[in-house]
Amino acid sequence: MRVVVALGGNALQRRGEAMTAENQRNNVKIAAAQLSEVTKKGHNLVMCHGNGPQVGLLGLQNDAYARHVNAAVTPYPLDVLGAQTEGMIGYMIEQELGNVLPFEVPLATVLTMTEVDPKDPAFANPVKFVGPVYTKEEAETLAAANGWTVKADGEYFRRVVPSPKPKRIFEMRPIKWLIEKGAVVIAAGGGGIPTMYEDGKLVGVEAVIDKDLASSLLASEVDADYFVIATDVSTVFVNWGKPDQKAIKRAHPDEIEKLGFAAGSMGPKVEAACEFARKSGKRAVIGALGDIAKIVEGEAGTIISTEASGIEWY
Repeated sequence: MRVVVALGGNALQRRGEAMTAENQRNNVKIAAAQLSEVTKKGHNLVMCHGNGPQVGLLGLQNDAYARHVNAAVTPYPLDVLGAQTEGMIGYMIEQELGNVLPFEVPLATVLTMTEVDPKDPAFANPVKFVGPVYTKEEAETLAAANGWTVKADGEYFRRVVPSPKPKRIFEMRPIKWLIEKGAVVIAAGGGGIPTMYEDGKLVGVEAVIDKDLASSLLASEVDADYFVIATDVSTVFVNWGKPDQKAIKRAHPDEIEKLGFAAGSMGPKVEAACEFARKSGKRAVIGALGDIAKIVEGEAGTIISTEASGIEWY
């Protein structure tokens, strides 16, 4: 069975942890130990991962350098930062998986470009916060100098960028070749490097693609039998954190979409799972990374599929 797993950012950087290489590697070790169970059971594993905290850290480093030299320094564009994080995170995942899987299992990270539409309405309404926080005066100065859009984020201001929908993954052919050879493939990290055509040429874009939506696209393109979105909760909950919260065991895409979920947390995951279920007719599951073996066996998480109507509760 071919299984695509989208790793949430919590698998790489725990909430409240210092953003150090050591902390990230320790978290990757935990994730690798869980994910190796999928391969050990004979399944073909394809992985995606988030990169939000890592892109933010690189933005902070660039900002610190500009302050150090006390000069205007053109920031690295988001497509380049995305490429840097794909390589860094892919390296760590490969290494830690290699430490728990048999040597003969091939591993490969594919630096992935994801096409976006220049006419996507997201470009007219940037909403994705990236990089460090600033005072209102700092933010306005930087916005004027760099052509940024900035918005209030609590008591501070931050840069916001578009988050367009993924249209196509350019490296699908080599990804499929690697999968056919039995490799564990890591691709579309952070949603992929946002790319579009401009005058017939490929160019990077100042945007951030949703990782879950890109993972759903990848799962459909590689004809996955199972699409798993691994996060830090065991299932999808209604009224999360309230006395009357309820856990969903199984749901039809049409029904779970009616419930409405927060855009900044569970919303994109449910949207991505529904998209895959409709396109493929197969199962998408949202659940905890620690339950990955049970999820693949259909024994844990929230299953979203077109197999049955309605919603079943735990």
